[in-house]
Amino acid sequence: MSGWPLWEVFVRPRRGLAHGHVGSLHAPDAEMALRNARDVYTRRQEGVSIWVVSAAAITASSPDEKDAFFDPAADKVYRHPTFYDVPEGAKHL
Repeated sequence: MSGWPLWEVFVRPRRGLAHGHVGSLHAPDAEMALRNARDVYTRRQEGVSIWVVSAAAITASSPDEKDAFFDPAADKVYRHPTFYDVPEGAKHL
C-alpha cells in the first residue's frame, strides 16, 4: 500500500457550493481512489459530488515566495471594488 500514489479528495457538500479539500488517501488508481473517498469522507451523506486528483498532478505556489508571486495583483486597482458605487438594495455583494 505504501507504493500506491497519493490522491487529494475534494467534496461538494450541497448543490451550488464549491468543492472543498477534505483530505488525502492512497489508492492504486483513480477509480479506487473515488470509491475509497466516498467511503471515508461521505459516510454520513455529507456530499453530492467527489473529485479525486493525483497529488503528483498538483502544482502549487510556494508560501516563501508569496510576496513576489502575488505582487502583480496589487498593481491592478480596478480589480478591487473600493471605488465602485453599490446601488441600494443590491443583495449578495
